[in-house]
Formats: sequence, C-alpha cells, structure tokens
Amino acid sequence: MLHSTLSDANLRLEKALRYVTISNDAIERLKYPKASLCVSIPVRMDDGSLRVFQGYRVRYDDTRGPTKGGVRFHPNVSLDEVQSLAFWMTFKCAALNLPFGGAKGGITINPKDFSKFELERLSRGYVDAIANFIGPDVDIPAPDVYTNPMIMGWMMDQYSIIRRKITPAVVTGKPISMGGSLGRETATAMGAFFVIHTLMEKLGRTSTDLTVAIQGFGNAGGVLAELLAKANYRVVAVSDSQGGIYAKTGLDIPSIRQYKESSRGIKAVYCEGTVCNIVEHRVITNAELLELDVDILIPAALENQITEENAPRIKAPYIFEVANGPVTSAADEILEQRGIQVFPDILVNAGGVTVSYFEWVQNRSGYYWSLNEVNSRLQERIVEETNRIWDLSQDLGISMRTAAYVHALNRLEDAVQAKGTRDYYMS
Repeated sequence: MLHSTLSDANLRLEKALRYVTISNDAIERLKYPKASLCVSIPVRMDDGSLRVFQGYRVRYDDTRGPTKGGVRFHPNVSLDEVQSLAFWMTFKCAALNLPFGGAKGGITINPKDFSKFELERLSRGYVDAIANFIGPDVDIPAPDVYTNPMIMGWMMDQYSIIRRKITPAVVTGKPISMGGSLGRETATAMGAFFVIHTLMEKLGRTSTDLTVAIQGFGNAGGVLAELLAKANYRVVAVSDSQGGIYAKTGLDIPSIRQYKESSRGIKAVYCEGTVCNIVEHRVITNAELLELDVDILIPAALENQITEENAPRIKAPYIFEVANGPVTSAADEILEQRGIQVFPDILVNAGGVTVSYFEWVQNRSGYYWSLNEVNSRLQERIVEETNRIWDLSQDLGISMRTAAYVHALNRLEDAVQAKGTRDYYMS
C-alpha cells in the first residue's frame, strides 16, 4: 500500500472488506492506481518570463468503465493527494452505479496569483501534456477546487484542436454554450441536499429543529447553504478561507452569497469598517466553526479538517462530508466511539459526478435535457443509493461510511468477476 493520504484512504477499504465476500483479484486491483502521470507545464507569463508548473493525472481503476474525476488548481496539490482523490472517485462512481472508474488531476499552483491569460495558457498546456492520457472513452476530467466551467471549456477546446475534431465529451463541467449540462454547477450541492434531507427524515428529524454550520463557502458550500436555508434549516455559521461568521439566530445566506461572489468576503456582509449590524453575530475561525454546538456540521472545504487532534471536541451529532476526505480515519474512530454519525463523501458529494455523467451522456447523444429533467434524474439516483446504503448500514450494524464502501465493493467485485477471476479459471 502507498503511504500517507492514500494509506489513510485504504484503511476505509480494509474495514469494509470484513463485510464482503470478494475475490483476491479485486483486492489486488484496488491496492494501487492503474496509471499515474506527472508532467511539467511551461507557461509564458504576462511579463515575458517563463515558469514551469507541476501537473498530475491519475487513473485509479477502470474496471467499470472509463475513469472520471476533477482537476484542481491548488498550492497543496501533490501526486499523493491526486492518487487519494482518484481512489475515492473509484468508490464514489461504483456507489452511485455510474459506468465509470475513478480518476483525478491537478496542478500545484495558487490560481489567485495569476491573470486569466496566464491561467488559460496553463490550462491549455496541461491538456497538451496529458492529451494521450485522457479521452471520452478513456478518462474524462471535470472541475474541482479552483477550476470552473471556463477552464473546462479551455481544456475541451485544446483537446479538440489536438484531435482536429470537436470533442465535447472529453471534459464535463463545461459552459452550457460548449456542450455543458444544465444543473452541473449546482449538482454537488443539490446532491448533498437530497442526501441530508433523506437521512434526516429517516432519523426522525425535521428541518425546523436543526442548526447547521458549513465550513467552505465555495460552489458547493455556498449553494448548499442556500438550499438548506430555503428548506427551513437554520444555517448559523459559514466560513471561507479567510474565516467565518456565527449567528445563533441564523444567517441571511442569500446576502452572504451575493457579497461573497462580488469578492467582498463573508465577513463584509455583517461588518462594514467598524459598524456591524443586521443580526447579532461573532467572527470565528475555520477551526472554531468545526467545534460549534450545532446539529449538522458540513465540512465543504478541503481534506483532513477533522483529525485525531480536534475530533474529541466536535459537538455536532451529524457530519456530512461535502469536501473530499475532510475526516481522517483516526478521527473516524473517535467520532464513532462518541456516537457521532459521519455520512461519507463518496455518497454526500456524489451529485457532481452524477451530473457529469449526465453531461457525458448528453454530449455523446447530441440530445440535451432541461434543468428539471437533470435535477429529477439526480434526485432519483441519489435518493435510491442513499436508501440502499442506509439499509445496508442498518442490516449489518455498521457505519454509513463502511456501508458505502461495502456497497461500492460489491459492484466492483461484480465487474471483476465478469472478466474472470482465479476461482473461474481454476474451477
């Protein structure tokens, strides 16, 4: 097994293996990524200088179909991180019964430090470097942290230039005008909302009784906050990379989103200079948000936010992982012992890859769906798989995370068996 983040991810797999009958062939296939690519991307900067950036793309497993996964632009991107995210994507696609394997990509960069011209050259240079590693039938990139529809559009366009034909299905999360799907930008949040609402009903909790804190106010966290607020959940705390705000009576989420999108930051909504008004509130750090006394905690930023160190101080009885890997395996053990239920990323944030699948299907057929059709299909699939994983959790007396991995492993095993295993050949 690989070490660090990927080793941590593999601990979840090992726990789930106790509850499934699975061939050694399948276990061996899942131990290591199928293919990992590291590339150097030279970019001519606006001032005329040349800089070289490190990029990665990992195809973890393609047993169930071409691999699928996002591309992130972030200073902490590394091969280990990308491999771990590709591992999670493998199980996410299987858990949602999508005909994909798992992949991920990224570039080590702080995109806030660069112009749009430089980011375009970087995005096209990345595709130049990985063009033989991706394709509509091989590996399909998508947006992730600090990438967006425009960046996906540049990537699709560059791939089409290289192949000398328009190839919209090579990338998902594109602008609508370039073959993107309606509902893709809000899909991660919408899927998470369907999971939360479905499970809270199963637990006998109503939205008006529940308080929510959300760490991360980007495309997923911000949209989810608004969906929850509209459904009468009381969102009392939100944060971005600069910090957050907490108001016991609840926050005006639409106003916060409006200010955030105009780059004024979350705190500016309630504090202008020395004047703070609208509701009584306090400024908090991201670390403080995680430890608030709320009913639902939603880490929607980056991985490894709840660790062995702060897990004993978490007060929320329900944690929904909208980010990838925000709770470490060591923290998982502590939270489980304390009776805190963690609902895993491979289910909770699977709305994005589900609608990416819908986009890929639309690109390949040339027939595009309405927003209502996209959201209806998303709800149907998310609720169906949430119910299956919940039932598995209850039947086996295991956590929702382990149940999600068991559910995915059963599907991966079916695909491995279909190609022949040791038992087949030796019988």
